Amino acid sequence: MKFGIGPINKGVASPDEMIESARLAESAGIESVWTFEHVVIPVDYESRYPYSADGRMSAAPETNYVDPLIGLAAIAAETSRLRLGTGVNILPQANPLLLAKQAASLDFVSRGRFMLGVGIGWLQEEFAAMGTPFERRGARFDDYLAAMRKVWSGDVVEHDGEFLTWHGFKSYPLPVQSPLPVHIGGNKGKAFERVARYGNGWYSPSGSPTELAGHLAELRATCDRVGRNFDEIEITAMWTMKGGLDGVKRFADIGVHRLTVPVFALWPDDAADRIRQLGDEIVPAV
Repeated sequence: MKFGIGPINKGVASPDEMIESARLAESAGIESVWTFEHVVIPVDYESRYPYSADGRMSAAPETNYVDPLIGLAAIAAETSRLRLGTGVNILPQANPLLLAKQAASLDFVSRGRFMLGVGIGWLQEEFAAMGTPFERRGARFDDYLAAMRKVWSGDVVEHDGEFLTWHGFKSYPLPVQSPLPVHIGGNKGKAFERVARYGNGWYSPSGSPTELAGHLAELRATCDRVGRNFDEIEITAMWTMKGGLDGVKRFADIGVHRLTVPVFALWPDDAADRIRQLGDEIVPAV
């Protein structure tokens, strides 16, 4: 079992706080740090957040959300082993060619430590602010990701899709990792089909082993249907440290490979102590 923490870019008061947390995580033997993404948070919104009972996200409009790729680049410069993941960036509202360039560059400058987590998004008001259509964002996601993988191949890019037409260019540097790991987030709609068709990993928003077991069964069935080897997919889930080592075992028994702990959300005033606890009590025992 591997362990991560996050979101390391949300609600930070200073860059030093973010970087020192990452350094502490690395020294504690934690494998990875993860980010959340929101370019803007509307003062009011009608969109419903799909992963909370009240449909609201736990962030005020004034919450600092450091851009994930810039934040992880700063962390990459101050660490040497820590893996760096976006959990997740909102692909359909991004410029896919620029994001492909940025992702390859981050993997290059971090010497192969980047994991690109992407999702389709849910906040319609944010899409409007970005000037991107909210409708058919799933189809846009599929087209964008297929095209981005061609950018990372090193070959001349030729892509005729529903939303993108790219011809006759290359983009360097290439990612150090081949393939660059793409973790697809979410458990709604066609999320499992996207993971099965396009993902190197699945980033689950669920922290319940019981709920997660059902989702993994659905993902396995989807892989069987589309001809994908389920065992190729790395499974990442959230964990609140409930149950200690017994809790870790429950996740391991259903096939989870990585647990991310939202230390900054659950324990904002003593996140450093929780990171040390994770490194002292859990990581060495697994």
